Amino acid sequence: MKSIAKSGKKIMFVATKKQAKEIVSECAKKVNMPFVTERWLGGMLTNFNTVRKSVKKMQSIEKLLSDGSAESLTKKEKLTLSRDKEKMEKVLGGIAQISRLPAALFLVDIGHEHIALAEAKRLNITTFGMVDTNCDPNKVEFAIPANDDAAKSIAIVVGYITAAIAEGLAERQAEKDDDDQSGESEESAEARAARFEQRQDAGEDKNKRVRGGTPTKRRVPGPGAGGRRPATGGAR
Repeated sequence: MKSIAKSGKKIMFVATKKQAKEIVSECAKKVNMPFVTERWLGGMLTNFNTVRKSVKKMQSIEKLLSDGSAESLTKKEKLTLSRDKEKMEKVLGGIAQISRLPAALFLVDIGHEHIALAEAKRLNITTFGMVDTNCDPNKVEFAIPANDDAAKSIAIVVGYITAAIAEGLAERQAEKDDDDQSGESEESAEARAARFEQRQDAGEDKNKRVRGGTPTKRRVPGPGAGGRRPATGGAR
């Protein structure tokens, strides 16, 4: 999971069990990952484009109600839009920010989330799951033996998963900052070289103007200042 998060891909948390909803939603929000804690809609992965249309509809209703465009609507129409928004936000609110399929799924109970597991397998999405004694660990690629009914057990496992994702995101950000700094240093070196070349070119142009400039005019002294006295007439 750390490597997946470091690569910039998304990991979807799936936990629709009552005792896991709040724990999973809080942890997923901490690391900015998508989550499903209410009801898994059939085709949420295999029919992702249709689900994205529903998400866009939810966002357009939210924008309509927030920017004052709904003032021209009647009270009944506003109430209907608000109810539709609440229903869609309850189911789709956790996946509203993703624009493509996630790279991996983390399931709290693989038996309870069998539909999500089947869709992930069909699309070759990596699966992680908490597996209790009543489930087959071979159904997921990475099985985590744990009690998927106890809230404390769920909190411990989800906490470790969240910490690994946060570590991967931190390393990704650190590498990005290093790349930006190296790019800035290279750019500054190029800028210094360009300024040095400009100064050299300016100095050469100045020298050329001095050597090949127009000659200064020779001053001819006037009468009475060491020059020849002008003629005043014929010889006497």
